Amino acid sequence: MKIIVTSIFVQDQDKALKFYTETLGFVKKQDVPVGEFRWITLVSPDEQGGTELLLEPDNHPAAKEYQKRIFADGIPATMFGVADIYKEHKRLLENGVKFTIEPTKMGEVTIAVFDDTCGNLIQIAQQ
Repeated sequence: MKIIVTSIFVQDQDKALKFYTETLGFVKKQDVPVGEFRWITLVSPDEQGGTELLLEPDNHPAAKEYQKRIFADGIPATMFGVADIYKEHKRLLENGVKFTIEPTKMGEVTIAVFDDTCGNLIQIAQQ
């Protein structure tokens, strides 16, 4: 068994698609209409056959509440790995990304946390 799709709740699928592709650099893999929403998945440009990230609409009341509460408590919705966190931090800052936690060494891992502008905090980590 392996993880093939994981999801993140987003307030606006179009805004999220733009942020995750143009700002973060992910590649759109699927974009299929599903009723009033879309099944939009992204992949890493380096692993286009790898795990897909689903941009899941937060239209369900429980999803909205979950998203709002973890954001308010400063809890990242997910984590992405990076090869050089300082380089990535600088690149994202130059693209207007707002960080809530600057790169911070935590034992063997260095982390940083940013706002994805779609209702989530995202953690990046370098091991």
